[in-house]
Amino acid sequence: MRKFLVGIDSKHIGDSLTVVSSGLKDMQEFRSDLEKYLTDVEKRLRRSVQSVHTVRFNPFKGTGGGSNQSFATAFINEEGDGVVISSLYSRDHVSIFAKPVKKHVSEYELSGEEKEALEYTKNK
Repeated sequence: MRKFLVGIDSKHIGDSLTVVSSGLKDMQEFRSDLEKYLTDVEKRLRRSVQSVHTVRFNPFKGTGGGSNQSFATAFINEEGDGVVISSLYSRDHVSIFAKPVKKHVSEYELSGEEKEALEYTKNK
């Protein structure tokens, strides 16, 4: 089918209406596709990490070991789900822990530093 430029090539008003109607239908399809795409993007964004906070600390204060090389980091999405990863550093070894989080709560006991990191992400 030959496309007409409205007002230039059209010989009859029917030709112009056909072109306008076809353009409107294309725009409606594009809008529908775009709305579906944006809805999918919003769902993915809610599940992605939205807030990260790290607390550095020395678990061996007074003993001379460790300095502030230990840390607790919370990685949390918009719904409050994610993980808290913590590391305890000493001269002899490093221990790493990962604790899952659902709705800003972990089923595992959190240290003070882990709670601090998690609390910070709740407020951001």
